[in-house]
Amino acid sequence: MLKHIVMWKLKASAEGRTKQENAKLMKEKLENLQEMISEIEIIEVGININQSDAAFDVTLYSEFRDEEALVSYQKHPEHVKVADFVGKIVNERAVVDYIV
Repeated sequence: MLKHIVMWKLKASAEGRTKQENAKLMKEKLENLQEMISEIEIIEVGININQSDAAFDVTLYSEFRDEEALVSYQKHPEHVKVADFVGKIVNERAVVDYIV
């Protein structure tokens, strides 16, 4: 099992929306991927409630069968669409992938 965790800091505003509006839309788009991409075993998206400057705004926790499934997910056209949107609203990104 491979776990894929990503955290983002969002721009204060982007694409005509506030940070909070973009966080909600991003969560919806990411969670909808589970219905479209069979390689996703588990997906969970959280919007931060911590006010610390060190905190990220949105986090993604997901699980995949193996590295091949993760790569297939990342190349899937629906994921690419969401990634393009995310790229427009994000200032910073952190990621970790690990096998358990």
